[in-house]
Amino acid sequence: MRRVMFVGHTAKTSGGEIALVRLIDALRGRIEPVVVLGEDGPLVGTLQGMGVDVRVVPLGDDTRNLRKERLANPLVALGRVRDIVRYSRGLAALMRELRVDIVHTNTLKAGFYGCLAARLAGIPSVWHVRDRLAPDYLPRVAVLATRLGTAVLPTRVLTNSRATFATLSPRSFAVLGRKAALTPPIADPLDAGTVPQAPPRAEGAPFRIGMVGRLSPWKGQVVAVRAFAAAGLPPSARLVLMGSAMFGEQEYEREIHAEVDRLGLRDRVEFAGFVDDVLGALGTFDVLVHASTIPEPFGQVVLEGLAAGVPVVATREGGPGEIVTDGADGLLYDAGDADALAERLRELHSDAALRARLARGGRARAADFAPEVVGGQVLALYDGMVGARRSGQTA
Repeated sequence: MRRVMFVGHTAKTSGGEIALVRLIDALRGRIEPVVVLGEDGPLVGTLQGMGVDVRVVPLGDDTRNLRKERLANPLVALGRVRDIVRYSRGLAALMRELRVDIVHTNTLKAGFYGCLAARLAGIPSVWHVRDRLAPDYLPRVAVLATRLGTAVLPTRVLTNSRATFATLSPRSFAVLGRKAALTPPIADPLDAGTVPQAPPRAEGAPFRIGMVGRLSPWKGQVVAVRAFAAAGLPPSARLVLMGSAMFGEQEYEREIHAEVDRLGLRDRVEFAGFVDDVLGALGTFDVLVHASTIPEPFGQVVLEGLAAGVPVVATREGGPGEIVTDGADGLLYDAGDADALAERLRELHSDAALRARLARGGRARAADFAPEVVGGQVLALYDGMVGARRSGQTA
């Protein structure tokens, strides 16, 4: 059984870390996982509870907590190079000590130092790109550096959607003679059996529209609030915003509250804050809204909503547009278009048969992301890497 080292810089529980937990679970019994994190935190306990060997190798605070906005200054990025190289050397020694067969990095920061460490240790590596490498998400300097890093450092580059794959730099791979390092996207897994099913809607119950995600400008809570106001639903209808501000985005939370007050929705919009059991909470919604204003790399909450049997309305750009087939298992609209979202909400409120049909279609679509399906695809990637190494086709 192959020993795979998964490398991440944070132990906070966010989208990429949830995806990592689900991937390791999908590979359970088929690999021997060891996870190396740059800090202690909730993720450590979660993984240890699954029986996973977790090693905390502290990464310097300045590097671990470096926010993407600061990377607009090239000098800031250059200032972290020495720390990354030093950390990579120590990590390479740990890889050799543990006799790791494959290294799988889970975040952009970990991609740089984890794949460098794997190079130093002579071990094949996967850089799992879970974020779009585009100027609408990252500073241009960071985009160029990360595109170059993915083309140079890992043995294989794995993305979570066609939208993410499209932001890589195929030209760089071609110029470097490393086109084989590019692999087709593999979606994140979800065991639909772990997702509680939404109960039948009680007669006369208030119509509840839910949105799940941290309060951040690109997540589009203001768009959802405006659409809810424009939809003209009965006074009993509610919009529930589930999530909290993170990473210094409290100013945007104040902006959402101001928009709620401006539109006279204070008694109709609920701020639920951070919720531990998101999967359990999904069943309290009649409709789940996704409103990101820039393309989402994947869209885990969209997939979770489908699996829960909750009708989903999502933006057609990015990963959600790959997950959802408009009219079959969900509804799509153009990102940022509050009027279009309002029309979709009116449709769903007035048509119970449509809601039921989309719920059935969503459950069926979620089966395409089953752990055995996605786990098999990742194992095939690992097999190809090891086979290429044995035949001398190293990248």
